[in-house]
Amino acid sequence: MKHFFTFTLTLLFAVTLVATQANAQQFSKRKQYNSVGVSLNAMNYFGDITPKPSIPSLRFGATRPNIGVSFTHRFAPRVSARAAIAYGRITGDDAKAADQNDPDAKYRYNRNMNFRNDIFEFSAVGIFDLIENRNNYLKRPDFVPYVFAGVAAFHHNPKGLVSGGNIPASLEAGSYVDLQPLRTEGQSSAYSKTLISIPFGGGVRYKINKSFDVGFEIGWRKTFTDYLDDVSGNYAAPAALGSDASKYFGRDITRSTSGEFTGFNTPGEMRGKSNEDDWYIVTGLTVNYILAPSIKSPKFR
Repeated sequence: MKHFFTFTLTLLFAVTLVATQANAQQFSKRKQYNSVGVSLNAMNYFGDITPKPSIPSLRFGATRPNIGVSFTHRFAPRVSARAAIAYGRITGDDAKAADQNDPDAKYRYNRNMNFRNDIFEFSAVGIFDLIENRNNYLKRPDFVPYVFAGVAAFHHNPKGLVSGGNIPASLEAGSYVDLQPLRTEGQSSAYSKTLISIPFGGGVRYKINKSFDVGFEIGWRKTFTDYLDDVSGNYAAPAALGSDASKYFGRDITRSTSGEFTGFNTPGEMRGKSNEDDWYIVTGLTVNYILAPSIKSPKFR
């Protein structure tokens, strides 16, 4: 959390400095303008249920859609601020991500964890254009690369698919179950579903005509949780897992506990990699419509 506040303060200082400098150079209000945008994106995740248990490993087959709308205000020749809401899904599945023939990955294949997580996000970011525009929106450059960073709040809800392993009678094969209430690692309290993240990344924007821009953007989300996939620490003792559903997703979804996997889910054995938080990434296209600023006629006396 300390790093979050340090980063945020640094970002705000940088944006303020640039905006102040631009203001000193008389970027008038009549050159400022707003735009609204619609985005269609692809969403991926970095975490414990990926081909390798490290960032930036991801499985492109797990890509899911994300849609969003945004409002942007241009303050200065290079500086804009954008507020956006977006909704999308991330997924992971050991059966598809881990190679059962790999000496290391076969243990994650045997772990047999899976999840899907629908994420609703509200973000506010500062955008810094690498090519400035000192004119009004009509004379903006045709092609502009940019970088951005800011802060976001998001709500997530990981769910697990009942598939394989020792399925109890209380669960239906093929159904999805909310994982957070199950406390699948024997946690004393459930992790939060509403959190903050740090969005940052870059993109390019292309002018189609006087009113429309189209852009391509890639953005990473640094989260402060290791539970986007409901996998983080060690296997819990059966007594710490109250319901049949908790025991199933916490321990019994495992493919085998015999042979080379003897003791695989023994309490205290590693279930996930707890020293790295999960990330998600959003990549896609945005169409922006510029809201032409009204021009006030001078008053004659």
